[in-house]
Amino acid sequence: QVQLVESGGGLVQAGGSLRLSCAGTGRSFSRSAMGWFRQAPGKEREFVAAISWSGGSTYYADSVKGRFTISRDNAKNTVYLQMNSLKPEDTAVFYCAATKSWNMVTATDYDYWGQGTQVTVSS
Repeated sequence: QVQLVESGGGLVQAGGSLRLSCAGTGRSFSRSAMGWFRQAPGKEREFVAAISWSGGSTYYADSVKGRFTISRDNAKNTVYLQMNSLKPEDTAVFYCAATKSWNMVTATDYDYWGQGTQVTVSS
C-alpha cells in the first residue's frame, strides 16, 4: 500500500513558478509509476504529467509541455512537479497518484491518491 501527501501549492502571479512535492510511504513507492493530475472547479480531473518507476520515461499533457517538469527521487520517496510560466488556466487542485499500470495517463488506472494541493494563478 502507498500513502501520498502533496505540498507546495499556493498563490502565484501569472508567469511565476511553483514546485509541488509528493511524499510517499510504503514499500511499493519506488516500484510505482507516479502521476500528477489536476481538477479545476466544475471540470473533470485531467492528466498533467507522469513518470515511470525508474524515472526513465516521462509523459506530459500538451497544455503543460515545455512549462512543467516531473521528476522523482526514489531514495527520498518523493516525486516533484516543477511548474514554470504559470497561467491563470493552470489554477486547480493538483493531485499526485501512484500506479503499477503501464498506462500512466488515465486516472482510473491509478490505485493510490493524495489529498491534493491548491494552486492558484492570478492574472
